[in-house]
Amino acid sequence: MKVALAHDFLVKLGGAERVLKVFADLYPEAPIFTLFYDEKAVGTTFPKERIRGLPLQKIYSLSGRRQRFLLPLMDFGVERLDMTGYDLILSSNTALIHGIVPTTHQKHICYCHSPARYIWDYYHPYKKEARLNGLTGMIITRYLHNLRMWDRAAVSRVDTWIANSRNVQKRIRKYFRSPSHLIYPPVDVERFTVQQNHENYFLVVSTLTTFKRLDIAIELFNRIGRKLVIIGDGPERERLEQMSEKNIEFLGYQSDAMVKEYMEHCRAFLFLSDDDFGIAPVEAMSCGKPVIALARGGALETVFPGVTGELFKDQNPESLEAGLVRFFLHEKSYDAADIRAHAERFDQVVFIEKIKDIIEQHGRA
Repeated sequence: MKVALAHDFLVKLGGAERVLKVFADLYPEAPIFTLFYDEKAVGTTFPKERIRGLPLQKIYSLSGRRQRFLLPLMDFGVERLDMTGYDLILSSNTALIHGIVPTTHQKHICYCHSPARYIWDYYHPYKKEARLNGLTGMIITRYLHNLRMWDRAAVSRVDTWIANSRNVQKRIRKYFRSPSHLIYPPVDVERFTVQQNHENYFLVVSTLTTFKRLDIAIELFNRIGRKLVIIGDGPERERLEQMSEKNIEFLGYQSDAMVKEYMEHCRAFLFLSDDDFGIAPVEAMSCGKPVIALARGGALETVFPGVTGELFKDQNPESLEAGLVRFFLHEKSYDAADIRAHAERFDQVVFIEKIKDIIEQHGRA
């Protein structure tokens, strides 16, 4: 069986790209089709010789590697990806890659991290954040409407959907009217070591964007004076650094080895956004560390109050502070071994076994 892999675009290494890496290791001969590619950012994980397609690569380079400028071309780019000659298309979908046009003999199994949030459940907040006003706003709003129609029609090109969480299963059912299998993303639990002690800092590992809402942690930790370490980079970094006091440390992008070191020695891990699933919190649990998370999205499937951490209700400093207070009240009762055992439910070995089962059942013409 000839297999082709597909992913929307490869310009960073995040949770979705970790899933693709497992697919790539599972099928080492399979090419990876994508819209555009940043070798400097991902080349060590996804070598250039495996990359195919790239219909938007020249425009991506000319735009100064600003992928948001390519949004109006992405549906067009997806339909230009020619995978003729392969029996199985296995896609890792963060936006629109499920819209690949298959031949009649091909099977398309799509692992969905989420239907594109900027045209579905996050549509109205996205418009406000992007300040889509005036004539430009009208044009983009109309385009997003048309993209929703294209996206909905493209659903029929997928033979089997896999959701990365119950949270995403609900979105697939709501927006695509399709059933899906549930397979949680892979976490390399064995890479982490349980540490009973800590160095009295709280940790965030995240891209620095408005959606991730790091501002609420910064506001709170500015006020209470406790040490907060932030690992990650992004367009919001300068603004967030400017609003931070000296007890908040920004480390920028760090290697997996350095992230592991900080996770193993933190007091607790903070997860502040409404994410599809959230691999980083489970990685922290692999170190036996509690997680303080927003009570929305995928965190509701991994963080259990008083056992693996605490939840806070609203995205504001006051609600986060209430969650932090509950953490201090329960801190002595958390059991690092129990937290680690919970993380093992999401180990990549479990993921691979389930993916293989789905491919065996649904991947042959």
